[in-house]
Amino acid sequence: MLKILKYLKEAGWPALAVVALLVVQAYCDLALPQYTADIVDVGIGQKGIADAVPERMREETYHRLEMLMTEEERELMASAYEQAGDGSYAFCGGKEERESLNEILGIPMLILSGLESGASAGAMPGMQQGPGMNLADEQIPALREQILESLGDTGDSVIAQGAVQFVQKEYEQLGMDPGRVQRSYLYRTGGIMLAYSVVMMATAILVGLLAARIGARLGLNLRQRVFTKVLSFSHGEMEQFSTASLITRSTNDIQQVQMVVVMLLRMVVYAPIIGIGGVLKVVRTRTGMGWIIVVAVALILALVCMLMAVAMPKFKKMQALVDRMNLVSREILTGVSVIRAFSREKFEEERFDRANRDLMRTQLFTNRVMNVMMPVMMLIMNGISLTIVWFGAKGIDTGNLMVGDMLAFITYTMQIVMSFLMLTMISVMLPRAGVAAGRIEEVIGTQAGVRDKEQTRDDKLKDARGVVCFEDVSFHYPGADEDALEHLSFTARPGQTTAVIGSTGCGKSTLLNLIPRFYDVTGGRITIDGVDIRDVSQHKLRSLLGYVPQKAVLFSGDIASNLKFGSTGGEDAPDISDRQMEEAAKIAQAVEFIESRPDKYRSEISQGGTNVSGGQKQRLSIARAIAKAPKVYLFDDSFSALDYKTDVKLRRALAEKTGDATVIIVAQRISTILHADQIIVLDDGKIAGMGTHGELLQNCEAYREIAKSQLSEAELEGGAAV
Repeated sequence: MLKILKYLKEAGWPALAVVALLVVQAYCDLALPQYTADIVDVGIGQKGIADAVPERMREETYHRLEMLMTEEERELMASAYEQAGDGSYAFCGGKEERESLNEILGIPMLILSGLESGASAGAMPGMQQGPGMNLADEQIPALREQILESLGDTGDSVIAQGAVQFVQKEYEQLGMDPGRVQRSYLYRTGGIMLAYSVVMMATAILVGLLAARIGARLGLNLRQRVFTKVLSFSHGEMEQFSTASLITRSTNDIQQVQMVVVMLLRMVVYAPIIGIGGVLKVVRTRTGMGWIIVVAVALILALVCMLMAVAMPKFKKMQALVDRMNLVSREILTGVSVIRAFSREKFEEERFDRANRDLMRTQLFTNRVMNVMMPVMMLIMNGISLTIVWFGAKGIDTGNLMVGDMLAFITYTMQIVMSFLMLTMISVMLPRAGVAAGRIEEVIGTQAGVRDKEQTRDDKLKDARGVVCFEDVSFHYPGADEDALEHLSFTARPGQTTAVIGSTGCGKSTLLNLIPRFYDVTGGRITIDGVDIRDVSQHKLRSLLGYVPQKAVLFSGDIASNLKFGSTGGEDAPDISDRQMEEAAKIAQAVEFIESRPDKYRSEISQGGTNVSGGQKQRLSIARAIAKAPKVYLFDDSFSALDYKTDVKLRRALAEKTGDATVIIVAQRISTILHADQIIVLDDGKIAGMGTHGELLQNCEAYREIAKSQLSEAELEGGAAV
């Protein structure tokens, strides 16, 4: 959760704008129930008369009300009303005056209504009936107290209703149309509700747009950060994270986080705002039913805690199962030809089915657990509504509650419950997103084993010649107990070909991988022109190298884009011209099959180079390195897929091209390195011999054994004579 909030913090002002818009949306949402209650209670029940303050009243009524007020109250009413030309009084005060008069006028209006209906004046001490009736100021509070006591618990309700009826009759006496008064109130209140609804709709749309933008930007940034980090990984980190897992983390995991961030902005931030606002509104309704909300919230929290306790472990397991599913799928799809060749289809189907069913069972379990949530939540919500109606009806029956207030209370309660429901819904997704965010951060937070120093010496290799020197180099893989390479010392010079040969698993490819710093040496050092390769940047180092891997790799695009792959347009890797590209293809013996294609160099290369043969792929890979014109060529058993004739022609053309460059070849076939200037024989990670072909035949037993297995007696004798 904290990691996801950190991502939100990075969003900056758009996230703050979303919060501000959600506050506006919540304010509008919370205002609507009260206006609905007003329409029911005032617009319909009271025919548009909101309180005890008439907009207009007759002069006679004005003076009769004055007689039932204290001096201070008379002054307040005088400041709030002004006399019109026809003698009537019109309200001209503000909101504060209206609220004060609403509290004052109720009992005087009730008294006047009683007098008009024939109530005994003698029952009201100190009051004289008729035009001269009046009360002493000190008698008025006692009279009001007496009336309130006589009304009992329903006093406030009776006074309010009596005042509304008094205002209705006053309007009728003035000749005002009651229907017009009611319609005016309904139109005015409805218009305000419509305005709030429009604002709420606009803010909701803006929140959706901003949240989607923030989520998309977050996904873009996370994918970029993960991709950049993975590109910086050495082979050690690539082995720590499987390829399938890195793909899952870059796609599915980021998508989970992105989706939850959008939900957080649209729901989780909104939920507490609407929930707290709903509670404040409920408190103001003074219905006496607040305990219902407490019970509802307690039930919802108990449900959420129970579901999370059951589902959380499964969410963590699910991501590992997705990784496993991707790994199995990738292995089967990439190795489908081998599977068919060995008739292993049935076994692989069963292996895929096991991974598929494990994931399905976990997903079904979590879905079933979470599916319980919605029916139970609906049961709680309906139970709350029923409880409110039950106790609200009793309040209406006793006169302590109005129908509109009950409707508003139900609406506010549902808003509070819905806020917790929104939190519950996001809590379903949070555990999985939290796991996904942790997996993403695991990649981003992993320090690459091979890093550049803060101060590099790139300037020392500005005019590099390409002299590669191994000085007592040793290396062991991370976590390994024994060295893969031990105390290697040799020098590969420009204009010469240095070959490395040995039995399978002796460390030939490992030796070659140390030069581009796919791994860093664990002992000794490797230098180029006397400069330790760890003292220069990886970019500068690799700009000097032309690397051809053991397994040829091509990228989707066309032949030209693959041959010009080493061109970045920078100082260390200038653009490769078409002439250079064609020359490289000619040296790599690739022109014949390129020219035979309809689109020639613009011929499409599918992903992984699946639409070219192994030999063609290897020749294109070699041409790609030649086109770069590096100072040092590294060939990792790169001629194995070539026939003998093509191999000979390619090496002869390559020797002419690389006359001033250093060439290091790892090979299995002696015929490939027969004419190398220096052959290094590796045996179990150590140098067993070093020299030319003839010298090694005479002095190195390990080399002779390899030669005997590949060359005829005549070739051996000829080589020894050399």
